Amino acid sequence: MSITVEIVRHSLLYISEEMGVALRKSAFSPNIRERADHSCAILDSAGRLIGQAEHIPVHIGSLPLGLRNTIKYLEQKGVEVSPGDMFVLNDPYIAGTHLNDVTTIRPVFFNGRLAAYVANKAHQVDVGGIDPSSISIRAETLWQEGLVIPPVKLMERNKLVDDVVDIIKSNTRMPEITLGDLRAQVAANLMGEKKVVELIDKVSFKVFNEAVEQILDRTTLLVKTELEKIPHGTWHGEDYLELDDRDLVIRARLSINSEGFDVSFEGTEKQVDKPLNAVLGVTTAATTYALKTMLPAEILLNDGFLRTLSIHAPPGTIVNPVKPAPVAAGNLETSQRIVDVLFKALSQAMPDKVPAASNGSMNNLMMGGIHPETGKAWAFYETIGGGGGARPGMDGVDGIHSHMTNTLNTPVEVIEHYYPVIFMSYRLRDGSGGVGRWRGGMGIERSLKALARINVAVMGERSRNRPWGLRGGGDGAPSEYLVVRAEGETLKLRSKDVVVLEKGDTLVIRTAGGGGYGRPEGSD
Repeated sequence: MSITVEIVRHSLLYISEEMGVALRKSAFSPNIRERADHSCAILDSAGRLIGQAEHIPVHIGSLPLGLRNTIKYLEQKGVEVSPGDMFVLNDPYIAGTHLNDVTTIRPVFFNGRLAAYVANKAHQVDVGGIDPSSISIRAETLWQEGLVIPPVKLMERNKLVDDVVDIIKSNTRMPEITLGDLRAQVAANLMGEKKVVELIDKVSFKVFNEAVEQILDRTTLLVKTELEKIPHGTWHGEDYLELDDRDLVIRARLSINSEGFDVSFEGTEKQVDKPLNAVLGVTTAATTYALKTMLPAEILLNDGFLRTLSIHAPPGTIVNPVKPAPVAAGNLETSQRIVDVLFKALSQAMPDKVPAASNGSMNNLMMGGIHPETGKAWAFYETIGGGGGARPGMDGVDGIHSHMTNTLNTPVEVIEHYYPVIFMSYRLRDGSGGVGRWRGGMGIERSLKALARINVAVMGERSRNRPWGLRGGGDGAPSEYLVVRAEGETLKLRSKDVVVLEKGDTLVIRTAGGGGYGRPEGSD
């Protein structure tokens, strides 16, 4: 590749990273400012992914489909894309994740011609809905999860559209926080636009487009070269999601040949009236992630890689639901299980490369209520790490966010400063990793005491179906979700549940350990 093409390739990556820094440093909510629950990317004028930051896999993998859906939607509505516009949306059946992931898209023009798009997704803590933080097992339709925003202009002629902003602010429990995060997303896109225009001006419009084509073609070639080193054939995987006393099956058939990957989810559970359905964007992102991890790191995740991937997800299933099925946890939990299913299939094709199952959940905690000091509504969201799966030659990592999430924890001090809770424990779960020649990573215990009445929702996994080991390794310890009442009574929650904490009650979350790899030394 020429020096100019390399300059364009690295510039696109670093512009995306810089957008992410701007977004995070400008955001109001701890979820974005502290946990970095956001992603940024650059796409060309056709909606092809050409550059992305190392942010959240479920965001990045769904952005190309979301942008192409948005372009199609705007064309059908007769909406013209003009300089100075910016669009906002969160409809999962268009944007590709869930309602909390508010997407903003800025078309980039150079000398009057559409040259690219800069875009970001950020998990807004609350977008309305039946429970604080907008994620709850109680939701039976999409509309119970919160405000649904189709693609609409957030900016026109470089000015915010006040009516759209007012609608968004009026459908959240924390309008000031929501507006602050939304403005941070706008700022990130504006900065990204400025940097992309500077790049094109430096190399010329013609050279920029030629470089993009070479970058994508080169990625496709690298993937196909690596495929020649991987066994060709067809393998199957199966795993389960927990819903009350039911197990929802996800099945995948993975075929690998010299041209690429073919994945079919035939036989997967039909969609349910609970928010475990994963829209196609999520399924695409999880599939892309699982397969990309098997390839060398220098191969970029862009449209050149996506060309080598074919996905069949039957409509009406939990991996491609039909609107208005609720989807909030499909983005969070079902995405994780899709990865596990594909890793099971890949473990047959590449037995010395695939790790055992990680904790298999984002271990989502949602809280909210009325703050006793301010009298205002508040909402809080975070994910909690768990044990990483053991790998050939190495133990699993303790207390880590795995696979489809790539966020940090929220510091205890930040939570206690803003919300009426105090933490009682935050530690690793000793012995929770699966045994093996290489042990699974340990899960986490995180417990907090309510200082006021709090509505709580948990959305987790692996409380019944433990993270599996490989090659004789043991399963990781299951997750646990408990409430210890002030008077001493202990209530065991389901992995997906809602509960009210009264003042003095304690919530205890124990996340699963990772699976072990290989038979323990000294065993038969």
